[in-house]
Amino acid sequence: MNRMQPATRKSSVRFRQRSELLDFLLEVTTATSNTLDLDELMSNVAEIVKKVIPYELFAILLYSEKRQDLRIRYAVGHREEIIHNVSIGLGDGITGTAAAQREPILVTDVRNDPRYLNVLDAVRSELAVPMIARSNMLVGVIDVQSTRENAYTEYDRALLRLIAARVAVSIDNARLYRRVERQNRTLRTLARLSQEFSSILELDELLTKIAAAILGLISYDAFSILLVDEQARALRHRFSVRHDQRVNIDNIPLGKGVTGAAAESKEPVLVHDTSADPRYIASHPGVRSEVAIPLVIKGRVVGVMDLENDRVGYFNEDHVRTLSTLALQIAISVENARLYEELAQRQRRIEEDLKAASELQTWLLPREAPAMANLEGAIGLRPAREISGDIYDFSEHSDDHVAVAFGDVSGKGAAAALYGALMSGLLRTTNSRRRNPAISMKMLNEALVGRKVEARYVTLLMMLWHPHSRHFTMANAGAIPPMICRGGEILKLRVEGVPLGLLPSRDYEEIEFQTEPGDLIVLYSDGIPDHLSPSGAEYGRKRLAEVVRRHCDTPAQAVIDAIFADLDSFNSELFDDQTLIVMKVK
Repeated sequence: MNRMQPATRKSSVRFRQRSELLDFLLEVTTATSNTLDLDELMSNVAEIVKKVIPYELFAILLYSEKRQDLRIRYAVGHREEIIHNVSIGLGDGITGTAAAQREPILVTDVRNDPRYLNVLDAVRSELAVPMIARSNMLVGVIDVQSTRENAYTEYDRALLRLIAARVAVSIDNARLYRRVERQNRTLRTLARLSQEFSSILELDELLTKIAAAILGLISYDAFSILLVDEQARALRHRFSVRHDQRVNIDNIPLGKGVTGAAAESKEPVLVHDTSADPRYIASHPGVRSEVAIPLVIKGRVVGVMDLENDRVGYFNEDHVRTLSTLALQIAISVENARLYEELAQRQRRIEEDLKAASELQTWLLPREAPAMANLEGAIGLRPAREISGDIYDFSEHSDDHVAVAFGDVSGKGAAAALYGALMSGLLRTTNSRRRNPAISMKMLNEALVGRKVEARYVTLLMMLWHPHSRHFTMANAGAIPPMICRGGEILKLRVEGVPLGLLPSRDYEEIEFQTEPGDLIVLYSDGIPDHLSPSGAEYGRKRLAEVVRRHCDTPAQAVIDAIFADLDSFNSELFDDQTLIVMKVK
């Protein structure tokens, strides 16, 4: 350093003594080592250099080993388009040559140097000094330019070289810190996203949160999630934003474009310059760089996450690693939300079908009992689901005779209701003419056996009302016998038989029951005695009989209301269909 010749410029006079230079270098070391924030660090360097080496243009260019080029990371005086778009290869221009040779380059008049890359016509002098750290590793270049000829001297070159050596270490540390910090932030984000995403099953809400979470890690100008449509062999845009505004984008065939390449290869695709990549399909104006990350679950690609930026070479390998770390969790969350969405759509279709079936059932099952000679009737129906598996019907014949059918289809839900609809049609056909209940039962059984459905059968009670003699003829196929109340007492009536649709060639017995005025006949489905309390106790036939006895002298509809009210007081939640037909002899 003793060979340095002080220049006549005022800024160099301060280092006439070696101690002054050492103090300044200590100041450089302090200013650059006190922060790990890269932007703050570079701003400090620009101020330090300005104190000793005047400039009109200043730039710190950082080297990318992956891209093999220099790009401006911090600048003073340069135009924005230069800062954002210039990429300098090793050996290109004065800065590229300094980087390639690992030696400072001083040009006293750039007009006489063919290596000069013109950024400003007024520039005359340029000094480019490489920053070297860790075993001759190139960090970047500090470049200063002046509008005066011979603005910089050998003394300036040596001084800036000393500054660059210290700055290189600090920038390298700051970049390492930033990488570690990004990794830590990614891990923290991943942990947070794992909790957040697992609780979100609405796909649009999930994708909106994913876009916001990614933006907190990696800045982008456009973000898209594309989902694989296996049948169409295409990527369908499910969510796309451009500068925080939702946009609609065309779908992309698998294997086409950058995203299609990522889906087909199951590997991330990084494009530094979209204008130089023939795979790029323009979806947003102004996009210059793109990164596409496949979303893979157990070797199956379910979609692609795509980020775009308006700057050339904006995305790097660190971004790819960050996005790849998040990709599995995003893939699982998106697939879960998509499956939930499909299930919700199916559920809506099922509910629509059930609603239609329920409306149809209202036409198949009468809601009111018909007028019957010498007999008052009422109906109560409470399905546990949209549609009921309980069946009942009234068939009016000549001479005021009425056939009453009451039963239950095995199973629950839509299948039971469909089988019940079949049974209702058979009942109408069988009872179109007055027949004895036993004959009707035999015909129904043969019809169901001929249309046998695995594990399906029907329990049925048939009662034919003879209004003039006021008696019932009954036949039973495994149904609950009627509960009959006379004078406040419950009569026991034995009537049995095999359910319909199980065994062929079955005969059914008939019994006659003579009624008296005031008799109350209650037909009820098994959903009533089997009704459970919150503690799991059964409502039971005994409690039902007590309600019927207390209301033996009340009208038929009042009996139904009383039974349902008592069931609700026992437990208001329904577990099975609850159906009642109550008839009172006049």
